[in-house]
Amino acid sequence: MDKLQKKKAGLKRRQRRVRAKIFGTAERPRLSVHRTNSHIYAQVIDDADSKTICSASTLDPEFRATGKLGSNKDAAAFVGELVAKRAIEKGVTTVTFDRGGRIYHGRVKALADGARNAGLNF
Repeated sequence: MDKLQKKKAGLKRRQRRVRAKIFGTAERPRLSVHRTNSHIYAQVIDDADSKTICSASTLDPEFRATGKLGSNKDAAAFVGELVAKRAIEKGVTTVTFDRGGRIYHGRVKALADGARNAGLNF
């Protein structure tokens, strides 16, 4: 097993461990974060119905209009604010945060702080 395969296997193991403890309901859906080297994505998911309530990413036209890059903390904070605004419009004010197996630091933390500043509670 080479180095990249070990990193992917570790990430999958952490994702499974986190997801075993977190479950999104209609009253308290899950705010899931997916991070790549180039972009960051966030979804508010109701696991009971297996439906995505809303989503936001650095690929959205609203983000592209700002002229920011998709791979820094400022972009992550903007995506957090955007997903929070969309969730509140759909009637969701409280969520459970799913960091997706990543450590709560850097861009993941910036996204969470942006969502909190925009009005989501978790």
